[in-house]
Amino acid sequence: MTFENENTWLKALNSGKAEDFHRNYEEAVKKIKKEFEKSYPNIIDGKEVYSELGEFSDTSPSDTQVVLGYFQKGTREDAKKAIEVAKKAFPLWSSMPYYDRTKVFRKAADISSQRKYELAALMSIENGKNRFETMADIDEGIDYMRFYSEEMEINKGYERKMGKAFPNEESKSVMKPYGVWGVISPFNFPFAIAIGMSSGAMITGNTVVFKPSSDTPLIGFKIYEILHESGLPNGVFNYVSGAGEVVGAELVENMDIAGIVFTGSRDVGFSSYRVFNDRHPRPFIAEMGGKNPTIVTSKANLEKAVKGVLRSAFGFSGQKCSACSRVYVDKRVKKDFIEMLVKRTKEIVIDDPTLREAFMGPVINKKAYENYQRYIEMAKKDGQILIGGRVMKDGVRGHGYFVEPTIIVDLPKDHRLFKDELFVPILCIAEVDSLDEAIELSNDVDYGLTAGIFTEDEEEIKKFFDNIQTGVIYANREMGATTGSVAGAQPFVGWKFSGSSGKGAGGIYYLPQFLREQSQTIVR
Repeated sequence: MTFENENTWLKALNSGKAEDFHRNYEEAVKKIKKEFEKSYPNIIDGKEVYSELGEFSDTSPSDTQVVLGYFQKGTREDAKKAIEVAKKAFPLWSSMPYYDRTKVFRKAADISSQRKYELAALMSIENGKNRFETMADIDEGIDYMRFYSEEMEINKGYERKMGKAFPNEESKSVMKPYGVWGVISPFNFPFAIAIGMSSGAMITGNTVVFKPSSDTPLIGFKIYEILHESGLPNGVFNYVSGAGEVVGAELVENMDIAGIVFTGSRDVGFSSYRVFNDRHPRPFIAEMGGKNPTIVTSKANLEKAVKGVLRSAFGFSGQKCSACSRVYVDKRVKKDFIEMLVKRTKEIVIDDPTLREAFMGPVINKKAYENYQRYIEMAKKDGQILIGGRVMKDGVRGHGYFVEPTIIVDLPKDHRLFKDELFVPILCIAEVDSLDEAIELSNDVDYGLTAGIFTEDEEEIKKFFDNIQTGVIYANREMGATTGSVAGAQPFVGWKFSGSSGKGAGGIYYLPQFLREQSQTIVR
């Protein structure tokens, strides 16, 4: 079976079925709204577990009066129990032939594909992505499961015959799973990243204790349901919702956890990494954000550049690890580029993300809403806001966390808004004299996740590719200057403070991170 990307929207568009796509999504929105306000348990060893601390409500960032469901405030004891169960499930799961494990995940991918519209509609309401972004998220998760299944099969479970040290010896290299992995998932890709990290751990024979983001626990629960229906044995995947400082802390501190796979902020990632490896070294696979630049040279096609920057900067309200948050534009084209970008930004529709015309929905929560306002005050003090800068409180949007896409100029090039990951729809632009200066400024941050360039000059592209210090780079990408990596095509990997392993999700080196090598020799 040859891997093929799901690409739901693109296939609908190319086959003349765009209206079918919209109709299916809109029907799914109506359907899933009927399921709101239920209570959901934690799942440990396939059993429903309720927390002694009670429940928390999962509300929509578009309208905080909408309660999607009630979830358990998991305790340390809940997490410990899940770890114990996963440890007991490990021997049987890890000894299963790799091709039996891939069958489970191929089935999970098929079920996810059948339910993609319901999952996409639910995500729009739970985290505020528009329909195109949520479908891309679901597609990406499906792609991960199928791609990793194919990688396991191509590599025959990562077992390889080696050379002979002596004539009477037979040796082979066998990659074996570690044990129980803690999977700590973010809100911004609650299906793709969650299932990508989880399937990476499980398809290689490890077992998992999964902690979803407290902003998106319902999508996380849907992942459990899909895996359960796919035939995953009880105890292999355990779902524990709750606070990061409780459930997440137990995963990081418990010595029965063999590895952690984490996507989230740099501060949480670094502190967790230090604690996790305090007593002895253990694998900690982390993606910790970015401060992603786009360079626009004097030889750029400005129409392409404007489209690519706008989509990357303001798609999902700037809440992607790969979002473009700074642009270095050659002084010779700066005026035209900015005028075009501001004009296009004025056309952005900010509204309920389930509406067809909505490009931007809300930011995820009150903290992000307040951070946006704090950054805007910095911008007013130290630079100039060309467009945006306001929170939106009119009508229905008054019950959500809606803010305007914002473009800032005239900041000092070493200003913290050029250095810090903001995770809100704020784009900072600076003028440069040359490509060399742009590359130097691009590299002068702690992060190294994604970067883009717009130029029609092949030599400039080569210089950029040779010198930029990020894991994912694009040239002239109109669909997203720094965003939109696709499993099997563009491994998503962070350099510097953006990642801990230097191996990318959706790439050929991802799965071996969940395995350790054993050299086996028989003397005949």
